[in-house]
Amino acid sequence: MKVEKWTLGLAASGLISLSPALLAQTPAPAPAGVQQTPMLTALSATTISGYVDTSAVWNPGTGDAHPAPYAFNGGKQDGFNLDAIDIRISKAAEDKTTWSAGYVAEITAGPGWGPAEGGAFPIRQAYVELNVPVGNGIDWQLGRWDGLIGYESTDSYKDPNYTRSYGKTFEPTEHTGLLGSYRFCDAFSLQAGIADSVTTTPFGFNDRTGVGGLKGAESKKGYVSLVTLTAPDSWGFLKGSTLDAGYDIGPGTFESPGMPAKDRRELYVGTTINTPVKDLTVGASYDNIEHLDNLTNYDTGFFASYAGYLSYKATDKLTLNGRAEYAFGNALSLMPIGAGEVFNKVYALTGTVQYDLWANVISRLEVRWDHAAGSESPFGGIVGGPAVTANLKPLQRRGLVKVTVDRNDKRSRRLMLTAAGRALLVAAAPIWKRAHAQTERLLTRASPDTLRASLRELGEP
Repeated sequence: MKVEKWTLGLAASGLISLSPALLAQTPAPAPAGVQQTPMLTALSATTISGYVDTSAVWNPGTGDAHPAPYAFNGGKQDGFNLDAIDIRISKAAEDKTTWSAGYVAEITAGPGWGPAEGGAFPIRQAYVELNVPVGNGIDWQLGRWDGLIGYESTDSYKDPNYTRSYGKTFEPTEHTGLLGSYRFCDAFSLQAGIADSVTTTPFGFNDRTGVGGLKGAESKKGYVSLVTLTAPDSWGFLKGSTLDAGYDIGPGTFESPGMPAKDRRELYVGTTINTPVKDLTVGASYDNIEHLDNLTNYDTGFFASYAGYLSYKATDKLTLNGRAEYAFGNALSLMPIGAGEVFNKVYALTGTVQYDLWANVISRLEVRWDHAAGSESPFGGIVGGPAVTANLKPLQRRGLVKVTVDRNDKRSRRLMLTAAGRALLVAAAPIWKRAHAQTERLLTRASPDTLRASLRELGEP
C-alpha cells in the first residue's frame, strides 16, 4: 500500500469544426433546360463541431487497486484509454439587436461520463438560445446547459491540465432549467438561473418526481449564479485578467418528504491574473460545498478545496502548466476507493507539458502526485486480505479499535474497542436507529421482516 501515488499520463485531444455556411455559396448557373430548385438555407448558419479525447496512463507502484478518486480517473491505470467523444450541433442567436434565436445540442460519451452527466447520458447539453434586445442584449438558455461555477471545464482540452482537480470533481457539471446572461460592459457580466437542482441530476428529477417516486416540496428549485469581472485595457499588464464569484443554492439529489434536507450550498471564487512576464499567468480557485448529500435529517457532507495554477507559453507550440491543490472535508471519505480505504484530506501536485505538434491536436505529457494528508494510506496497492482486515484499518488509524496478539495462539488477533471507540458507538446508536426507522417507513411494497428474511437467505452458503 503506497501513501504517495504518482500518475503519469500522455493525452491527446483532436478537435474538428465544420460549418455548412461554407457550402451555402451562390450556386453555378443551371444548364439550359434544367430547372434549378432553390436551396433550403435553414442549416446555413449551423455549426457542427466536436473532439476525440484519448490517453495512455501509467501508475508506477505495487498495484492499482485504489486509484485516487478524482473525476474520470477510475479504470485508466496502466493502459490506453478512449476518454471521451463529443459532437456538438449549434446555431447561434447572432443578432443582439433583434429577437433572434438559436440552439445547442451536444452529446458527450466515454468512461465515467454516465455519472458525470447525472443520468442524462449521453446527452450533455440541449437548449434553445433566445436573445432579448434589451440594453446590450439578454441571452436566455432554456433546457440543459453546462454548470457555471469552477475554474476548470468539463472538457479537459480546455483546461491547463489533463486530469481534473478535486474541486472540479465535486462541482456540478450540468443543470436543467432557465439561464440568463447579460454583459453590462466589457468589465462586468452576470449569469443567473433557476434549475431543478443544484446537483447534476437526470432530466426527470424535479419537484414532481423527487427520489423513488416521492414528491418533494411544491415548486422547490435551485438557484445558480456567476459574476465575472475583467480588467480593462487601461490596467497595463493586468488587462484581460478575470475574477469570478459564483453561488448555488437549492435542493440536493435526495430532497423528498419524510427525509428533510437542508439546501445544498456551493460557493466558488476563482481568478486568472496576467503577470509582467510575457505569456506567464497565475490562477487560484476556492470551492466550498455544504450539505453535500442529505440521506436522512442530518448533515452527511462537507467539502472545500484550494487550488493554485501556473501557466507559461514558452513558444507558439510549447506551454508549461502546473497545479497545486489541497482539499479536505468528510465528503472525501465517502468517495469510492476500496474496502476500508478512506481519507478526508489530500494534497495533489500536477505538472503538464503541452506541445502542439499537429494542427488541431493538443498533445500533453503529464505527471501527477496525490498524497493523503492524514495518517491514511488509501492510494495504490493491491487488495491484500479479507474484507474484515481491510475494514479494520481505518478504525485502527482513528484509535477506535485495539488489536492484540492472542497469548494462546500467536496466529490469532484479538479486537477490543478503545474508550474513544465505545464513546463513538454510544453516540452513533441513536443516529443508526433513526436511519433504520426511516428506511422501514420507505419500504412500502414489502414488510421489513420479509425483506430481512430474504436477505438472510441470499447470504447463506
